[in-house]
Amino acid sequence: MAKDMKQTQDEKNLAHMEVLIGQIMRIGVALALAAMLIGFVLLCLNPHANTQPFPTRLSGIWQGLITWQPLAWMMFGLLLLIFTPVLRVVVSIFAFAKIHDHLYVAITTLVLLILCVAIAYGYHAH
Repeated sequence: MAKDMKQTQDEKNLAHMEVLIGQIMRIGVALALAAMLIGFVLLCLNPHANTQPFPTRLSGIWQGLITWQPLAWMMFGLLLLIFTPVLRVVVSIFAFAKIHDHLYVAITTLVLLILCVAIAYGYHAH
């Protein structure tokens, strides 16, 4: 009986995790789209803004967001789009840990490590 209750709770936790991950993905894509649209509108309003260098460092993107530079907003949208699935992986690790699924915690942590190494390598390769 106790085992059935634990399994039912685990199933509820997994269902909740799926809903949360779905929300994270939708919100992340919506925010990325909004940032890209803001950048596009700004670029349409000021077509000479595309002569500025494309910001590739976080500090340059942040400064560009503050000063409403179109290319910075577009880059911010791309970063949001890239990091949305990474956030999904992080949430999955916590969800698997909550239901004590150690194998999936290990696998998902390995996936996160690979993602982080790939992102860091790509960031420093240019």
